[in-house]
Amino acid sequence: MTDLTTLLEVGGSLAALGGGAAYTRAKYPAVYWSAVGGPISTARLLSSYSSVMEACGLTVAPSRLRVLAVKATTRREVRPVPPRRGIIRPTSTGLRLRLRLAPGQEPADVAASAERLRHAWGVHAVYVTMIKPGVVELRLVGYDVLRRVRMPRKPDTGILKVPVALREDATPFVRDYRTVPHQLTLGATLSGKSMYLRHLITGLAPQPVALVGIDCKRGVELAPFAARLSALATDPDEAAELLPVLVKEMEDRYDLIKERQGIAPDTPDEEITSDIWGLPENERPTPVVLFVDEVAELFLTATRKDEERRDEMVTHLIRLAQLGRAAGIYLEACGQRFGAELGKGATMLRAQLTGRVCHRVNDEASAKMALGDIAPEAVSAACAIAPELPGLAVAGDTSGGWSRIRTPYLSLGDAAEVCRESAHLVPDLPALKPFQPDVPVRLVATPDPAVLPHPVTD
Repeated sequence: MTDLTTLLEVGGSLAALGGGAAYTRAKYPAVYWSAVGGPISTARLLSSYSSVMEACGLTVAPSRLRVLAVKATTRREVRPVPPRRGIIRPTSTGLRLRLRLAPGQEPADVAASAERLRHAWGVHAVYVTMIKPGVVELRLVGYDVLRRVRMPRKPDTGILKVPVALREDATPFVRDYRTVPHQLTLGATLSGKSMYLRHLITGLAPQPVALVGIDCKRGVELAPFAARLSALATDPDEAAELLPVLVKEMEDRYDLIKERQGIAPDTPDEEITSDIWGLPENERPTPVVLFVDEVAELFLTATRKDEERRDEMVTHLIRLAQLGRAAGIYLEACGQRFGAELGKGATMLRAQLTGRVCHRVNDEASAKMALGDIAPEAVSAACAIAPELPGLAVAGDTSGGWSRIRTPYLSLGDAAEVCRESAHLVPDLPALKPFQPDVPVRLVATPDPAVLPHPVTD
């Protein structure tokens, strides 16, 4: 009886511990990694580093001097030399360490063995980044960070920089308009495209930036952010009036830049500029970010008169995409599909959109429209996004690089509240005043007094 009692006590404790660990791993993966997964993976890495590198073909023959030194001091076998390992730095999502490659090795050799390293050290994924010639960084991710997105506490922020999503390697995906001025975002219904747009707007709302919206769905997507918008067009007719104003604003800014360039010959080179960011701060125009939701609606026509209006709007959009960066005007085009079948100018406009973000789409052709011309291997990754993972997307740019990202949840009410709190930051742009949306006045309910008043009597 005593042995049975002891067995039940020990077994019950072990079962409770194992059940608690399994629950924590499923519900709180970050806590499980910090307490259990991280130390186990670190021990595996330290104990098997040399053998794993040799099994992955990441070792080289030792130098003659090393062979002579080993033979002179010991009698053990001279083994191949793995890359020199740096200090292991734990993070809340995994481990990071740097490797100094041996002569004759290249980062591609390490990247090709990333899947083997993942299995050998028991982590979710391994990513390889080149730091400088001969040095690479291994980022070991302990769990699927895209299943439950938690943005870093101190992301990279600044003027026209918005940390909008999380990459699969646990680094923030920052939308930097000064580096990638224009972008195309595609996604089917309920794919998370609207959530991505909310994070962009709420990230730009506290910044000294003018936000302009074109939402041909009668404003259902952008109207909640009207308090922070400098202009809003809710149908093609209003968009046809707004776009020429933006083009005229762009031309006026180019005139300002040319006036600054026409200065005395003895002016230092650092004072000569080709865009608004080289102008003095007191002369620099306010940057403008144009959001176009359902861009395909601008291309659809029913009559010949609509075709003329469509051609004019597309021409204005192309001009903004080609010349707007230097004038501080940036374009963010969103839609479900954007291809040559929309009509004349669609392909030309798409070619000017450097950044690409593709959420879940309904067919492979839509994914090719977004990523096929810059990163063909990313098309299959975009087509594999499941409907159960809204917000998951594939982000790429014209450099050919791409990665999987996911946007955290942000309710429409919270996003609208951020815009209302930032309404005082709407810049004064006289050209956009006629298009500034009306903001409904919020009625504040008067609370009932705690004590009912009584009339004063003599």
